[in-house]
Amino acid sequence: QEQLVESGGGLVQARGSLRLTCKAPRTILSTFTGSTLAWYRQSPGKERELVANIIPGGNTNYADSVTGRFTISKDNSRKTIYLQMNSLKPEDTAVYYCHHHTYYGEDKWGQGTQVTVSS
Repeated sequence: QEQLVESGGGLVQARGSLRLTCKAPRTILSTFTGSTLAWYRQSPGKERELVANIIPGGNTNYADSVTGRFTISKDNSRKTIYLQMNSLKPEDTAVYYCHHHTYYGEDKWGQGTQVTVSS
């Protein structure tokens, strides 16, 4: 079973920073580089929403609510994606999930990591 291993969540005060990491140790490198990689989040009572993604060519997209504060990046050699989160707000509190959409149409999810921002 393919696994995406997330880390980096935690409790932080408003205006603080966190960096989330998602590793895919069992993913074949060509699959990793050919996938659209993303971070989603879900707050209690809300639907899961896209935070940011990075397509195989390297272009990135962000939700309006995080533009200018969050940065998604990847390291192909480490088969790892990152989400640098700066200027965090209480409304960023959520469980964050990494996601791979492979070039052959498979969707993979991480187990989720909790981010809590206190005011």
